[in-house]
Amino acid sequence: MMRVAVPRESKPGERRVAATPDTTKRLIKLGFDVVVEAGAGTSAGYPDAAYEEAGATLTTDSPALWSEADILIKVNAATPEEVDRLKEKAVLVSMLWPAQNEELVQHMASRGITAIALDKIPRISRAQKMDVLSSMANIAGYRAVIEASHRLPRFFGGQITAAGKTPPARVLVIGAGVAGLAALGAARGLGAEVYAFDTRAATREQVESLGGRFLEVAFEESGEGSGGYAKVMSKEFIEAEMALFREWAPKVDIVITTALIPGRPAPKLWLEDMVDAMPPGGVVVDLASSQGGNCDVTSPGEIIEHNGVTIIGYTDLVSRLPGHASQFFARNIVHLLDDMGGAEDFALNHDDEAVRPAIIVQDGEILPEPPKPEPSPKKAPEPVPEITATEPPLARRAKHASGHHHNAPTEPMSTGAVAGVGIGGAVLFGLIGAFAPADFVQHFTVFVLSCFIGYQVVWNVTPALHTPLMSVTNAISGIIVVGGMLQAGSGNTDVAAILGAVAILFAAINVAGGFAVTQRMLAMFHK
Repeated sequence: MMRVAVPRESKPGERRVAATPDTTKRLIKLGFDVVVEAGAGTSAGYPDAAYEEAGATLTTDSPALWSEADILIKVNAATPEEVDRLKEKAVLVSMLWPAQNEELVQHMASRGITAIALDKIPRISRAQKMDVLSSMANIAGYRAVIEASHRLPRFFGGQITAAGKTPPARVLVIGAGVAGLAALGAARGLGAEVYAFDTRAATREQVESLGGRFLEVAFEESGEGSGGYAKVMSKEFIEAEMALFREWAPKVDIVITTALIPGRPAPKLWLEDMVDAMPPGGVVVDLASSQGGNCDVTSPGEIIEHNGVTIIGYTDLVSRLPGHASQFFARNIVHLLDDMGGAEDFALNHDDEAVRPAIIVQDGEILPEPPKPEPSPKKAPEPVPEITATEPPLARRAKHASGHHHNAPTEPMSTGAVAGVGIGGAVLFGLIGAFAPADFVQHFTVFVLSCFIGYQVVWNVTPALHTPLMSVTNAISGIIVVGGMLQAGSGNTDVAAILGAVAILFAAINVAGGFAVTQRMLAMFHK
């Protein structure tokens, strides 16, 4: 059985842990034997007893925990001394930042181990459940607002009292990535007016959906980079950006900077003269302080005051919410190990686009960075069908859905054919009315009308509206339930009663599902 080891974090001030009691249970279900160092989760609020209840084995022998581990999971990169404790061919899963820790990577290779860097998990749809950077950035953005609110000598939300009224605080978020959007949402929740800037124009919709105002520069240039990050902008764009920030510096009470490009020092965006222009009591929270900071006067790891403005340069914002941070981090690891096959089928699949970029060292060999996938060629837009005055809307939609374009030869139905269909339908209804029982005629009429309504409801509605339409059809399902009850409650055990009972079952499922979908849709619009 493969052994997963969870050591205590050795980095000073780190309170997170790479496995929680909940994820320990999940790892055991995946077939792993989990060993946790005593006290590993205490700082995060997870006592040793909780790990024992989850099925883990506790140990106080730290060297043995490292040397006997098949897979060792931790939060921060291991030190060279810790790497020396691992046995050959062991798998180390943690944050690594290989571009900044080349010597450590070389040392891992010399020890013949396999290193998986969680910070290299690509930001693609399939890898979202393993994306540690996004999980931690979300927490950092939220915590940044909490720290700012503690230091700001004013209300966040506007107040109206007998003593007068106060306006809401103004918050400027620079960088509308995961951390920036989390900060924006938290600040809005506290009642502040929030403004956001990002070089990626695509973030405008996300900012506005959270109630923020998107700031723009009068300069057109795309800031979209690879992997969901922003790219380095041109000199002209940066000059326009600086002018915008200088304009807004006297107007904002809090500035939260989140701009960071992997493998590079943090860009300087909030300069000293902008700090000087902020109102007294203002606050700057620099989320990029670990890489030098976005603010000129940031002191990494410290809080300083500059001309009446507080500069928060904490590098451990995520660790200040250790309970949830550990929970998210540990779940990301569980999803990763599950994707790699669990204990029985554990493998380093180089064809897995979600895992391969994170494999930095394999059995002592440093792997080259995999080539970035080429973007799929954009399809040319399909030509729009011609609209004629005599063509009915349903015919146009049907023709477009079937792939017939305006330049495709089509044979319009002749007037004689239309007349023939009409006469045939009239004859059919006449024969039914003449020879069929009255009850059959009534039910057949309802059936035909139901088919017509069903066609209009399903095929003649935009697919994007099918989900909300499901909740609307509860009324129709209710009618079916009533009809089924009448048939099933007749006292007879015939085909009609059985079909009535079946109709009640399926209609009830549809009603319950419709209400569930409606509640989920309404919850999307609740704060």
